[in-house]
Amino acid sequence: MMARALALAEKGLYTATPNPRVGAVLTQDDTVVGEGWHEKAGGPHAEVLAIAGKKAEGGTLYVTLEPCSHHGRTPPCTELILKSGIKRVVAAVLDPNPKAAHGGKVLAGNKVQFESGLMEAEAKELNIGFFSRMTRGRPWVRMKIAATLDGRTALADGRSQWITGPEARKDGHRWRARACAILSGAGTVNADDPRLTVREVQTPRQPLKVIVDGRNEIPEKAKVFEGGNILIFSGSAPARTTAAEHVVLPNKDKKVELPLMLEELGRRGINELHVEAGFRLNGSLVREGCVDEFLLYLNPSFLGDEAQGMLSLPAFSSLEARLRTRVSALERVGEDIRILARPV
Repeated sequence: MMARALALAEKGLYTATPNPRVGAVLTQDDTVVGEGWHEKAGGPHAEVLAIAGKKAEGGTLYVTLEPCSHHGRTPPCTELILKSGIKRVVAAVLDPNPKAAHGGKVLAGNKVQFESGLMEAEAKELNIGFFSRMTRGRPWVRMKIAATLDGRTALADGRSQWITGPEARKDGHRWRARACAILSGAGTVNADDPRLTVREVQTPRQPLKVIVDGRNEIPEKAKVFEGGNILIFSGSAPARTTAAEHVVLPNKDKKVELPLMLEELGRRGINELHVEAGFRLNGSLVREGCVDEFLLYLNPSFLGDEAQGMLSLPAFSSLEARLRTRVSALERVGEDIRILARPV
């Protein structure tokens, strides 16, 4: 039943942000009588859809996240559960949002049997960005890199279209679509002139486009400005006025203070941040502890020593000092290999 609830929750993968992806299954005597999933902020919660119009009295509700107990855009789900006569609620994981938490205690205090922890790891993984924002105040940062077997991501002049094949590029757009925002840097915008939009897969919304432009270098005619929905972080106020919103967060070098940028994105409700940048910005994000996960596509080709690498990192004095990651998934996508890895 919980596995089914998680499958329902995944339907909100592209749409639920900034809310968590939640699914619910209502049962009577081990028979499913109602299902629901949360589609978008302001819409009905999964519990509401699972219970609506169903015979709920005496039943069991399986839900991937602890039911909320506060008034937000919608009424508390705990009130509906208590009115419906449900006798048992099983949640995969407790809600990390302090405003919405304690729904389980409310239910238990009203003689509803409440349990949590069933398939907890899977539920957290599905909402890894939401948990990051609620517990750390910043989004989950996933850095996508397309490289050759010798670790090269672009020619010496910065050109990188296209290193990987069409299947890998389409797969990369799926990861873009699930993110709340896509981040790139001025170097990538100037070299490749990307749109930073989801095009290869259907999606009802486009992620926010975030550009790190420390010295206000990107041209006004860059494709990234098309359609708006763009936020630029700079190290100083821009000399010209653009349609984009600018946030000035200078560091000591008068570039962008990257950890503070993540905090600002967290305040704006960004759960998952998808990075597609050049090796310099990639390196800066890694050095400043801003990267939670690497999404790496390896193409079976070589570009040689003059081409650009994945990350601009300082030389390590020993093998023990190297940046270590743990591979969480490895899969072939067309002619390329996709690796998911997280810093140890």
